[in-house]
Amino acid sequence: MILAIETSCDDTCAAVVSPDGRVVSSVVSSQGVHARYGGVVPEIASRHHLELLDAVVDDALASAGIALAGVERVAVTQGPGLVGALLVGVAGAKALAAARRMPLVPVDHLQGHVAASFLAPEPFEPPFLCLLASGGHTMLMRVEGHHGYELLGQTLDDAAGEALDKGARLLGLGFPGGPAIERLAAEGDPGAFDFPISAGLAGLDFSFSGLKTSLLYRVRDLGEAQALRQRADLAAAFQHAVVEALALRVERALESTGMGRLAVCGGVAANGPLRERLARCDVELGIPERALCTDNAAMIGSAARFAPALPFPDYLGLDVYASGERAPVTA
Repeated sequence: MILAIETSCDDTCAAVVSPDGRVVSSVVSSQGVHARYGGVVPEIASRHHLELLDAVVDDALASAGIALAGVERVAVTQGPGLVGALLVGVAGAKALAAARRMPLVPVDHLQGHVAASFLAPEPFEPPFLCLLASGGHTMLMRVEGHHGYELLGQTLDDAAGEALDKGARLLGLGFPGGPAIERLAAEGDPGAFDFPISAGLAGLDFSFSGLKTSLLYRVRDLGEAQALRQRADLAAAFQHAVVEALALRVERALESTGMGRLAVCGGVAANGPLRERLARCDVELGIPERALCTDNAAMIGSAARFAPALPFPDYLGLDVYASGERAPVTA
């Protein structure tokens, strides 16, 4: 059994995953405190991870019906993410693994999102084209195996989830913005406003900064009272633009690679209209259940099944990294 820990942002997560990819237990403790600030505050996130991690791990083990003695290896997100948050998870994983001289598997957070597709009971196996869309990343990848991927395109500015969060803030909605916009958009007309989707940007890279700016100007031009009256239409049109911007690049990638299988992962993959739109791409589609799209530890455990484990005591000096450059910070 694999005990997995994920603390890359504001969710404190632990899970037990079997060697064959079955999610035995998965616990996610969300820090609702960040809503009052309109976004995640890194220092507050780190402090809450310190308070919650032991209880979340205990809950995951209890839900799985096993003790720490029944765990064969520990897996943990090494990066990318918020440095302070990552340090809490890595330090906790080191302690748990070292206590019983177990091996430890450091996992890349992005590879974890991809590996959510490999989980039972209906694993979506490589090869496939993968769209990863979350609050921090938007990428298109060619996945040929269970470990690693080839990057085909990525955002040049804001991630899709970040754009939704900023759009929600402009509309006076809550945080996180994606679910808030989706709820309000259900009451609006996606054709009421025409927002840009960067269709003129060639290739497979994404750009959402122009879309965000377009919404800002539209809200200003309408005026506070009219913008409030048409807020549902604005949300629907804005969400539609985000979805179409993602779908446009996916269709380009499917055509250029000739691949007939598409996996979608990351928090934005929980969006209903995006799921419906990509289902019309006429390819074999694999999208994990919504609970496995947002940050969770089960996906980290899934990735750990295919990643090399570090023996004790080699992992005691393991570092975390905040971004794709993997700049190390000692835990």
